[in-house]
Amino acid sequence: MVKLTIRDRESIQEAVRRFRKLVERSGIKKEMRRREYYEKPSEIKRRAHLRAQRRNRRNRMMAETGAS
Repeated sequence: MVKLTIRDRESIQEAVRRFRKLVERSGIKKEMRRREYYEKPSEIKRRAHLRAQRRNRRNRMMAETGAS
């Protein structure tokens, strides 16, 4: 949970800006987007598998070019 205390002589715009930064850093926004729609467990696994494949491919390419 994000808590924001208004500072002395702080304008509303500054407080809102600080609040947005706190929400962004805490990951609430990212979590909301992730939970916006139901995603089947098989889709989650599929996406994770594809992400791992891309990561492995990139690591392999970096190792090949770095070893030359």
